[in-house]
Amino acid sequence: MTYIRLGYVAMSTELQNASPSQTMTYAQFSKLKDREAALRKLERIAQANLHNCLRLLKHNEANGIEFFRFSSKLIPLADHPELSDWSYMQGVKQETAAIMTYLREHKQVRVDFHPDHFIVLNSPDKEVLKSSVKALTFHYRMLKAMGIPPKHRCVLHVGGSYNDKEQALEQFISNWAQVPVPIQEMVILENDDTLFGVDDVLYLCEKLGIPFVFDLHHHKMNPQGDFGEKWERIVGTWEHSQLPIKVHLSSPKNEKNPKAHADYVEVGEIIELLKGNRGYAAQIDVMLEAKLKDAAVFRMAEELKHAHGFKQVNGACFQFNLSSH
Repeated sequence: MTYIRLGYVAMSTELQNASPSQTMTYAQFSKLKDREAALRKLERIAQANLHNCLRLLKHNEANGIEFFRFSSKLIPLADHPELSDWSYMQGVKQETAAIMTYLREHKQVRVDFHPDHFIVLNSPDKEVLKSSVKALTFHYRMLKAMGIPPKHRCVLHVGGSYNDKEQALEQFISNWAQVPVPIQEMVILENDDTLFGVDDVLYLCEKLGIPFVFDLHHHKMNPQGDFGEKWERIVGTWEHSQLPIKVHLSSPKNEKNPKAHADYVEVGEIIELLKGNRGYAAQIDVMLEAKLKDAAVFRMAEELKHAHGFKQVNGACFQFNLSSH
């Protein structure tokens, strides 16, 4: 038997007026003549975003969803070089404390981040590496403020190939030594749909002790052999983590644009994934990367209730019996 939990990304299509990603650009900030008033406006946006995060967590609880990805845009302009004097954590203490209290009372809930693609740890440019570590430090501070153990909470891609993929992998290893240990411990790595496939990411994960987030859609776009044959190794990268193995699932938008995500995730994707697991992982947390967010979770949960080999435990949590397939 394998226990699976379905999750979704950052915002709800079902809950009204609950965006955790309201923002302000630096251009908008600059137009406000009173800097103190502009900072207060930024703080109000950040407070609203975090308040909406808590609303989303409660919405998830009501629907039996125990897995959720936070938006990385919770505090607009937090890392902007022109705002280095802004103590952005001070203005959101009340909101982060409320989330901390909620999560302490709901220990089964898993939350994490997937920072933007501009965070590149294998760049040969020292300034890019420095700004990437700075952006990850923001995520670290947010996790700590919300009382979430930061270890293995931030999914990243390997980065760019810089016209030499092998060298780019070695550059990641070289740069890794310059990343502070608390930030290293926060990182988990995902295979991508263009450059770094399962074998490439496994090489880094096994060498550096990083858990591997397997993305089935990316693997289909950028295959490196049969993922089922590597699954024991993928599961092995989570051996020293307190969190269950995590995967990403999505369906292609259409034939013209197969790499983009569809509104929903086809139920066949999760069956394919679980057959590949062959019982190696007792629990798998499945992040659905779908345009319709929680609506995609609700649809898949409804389909799994009637699918062969699945037994609903609660809302978006299921038991899967491989022997029935």
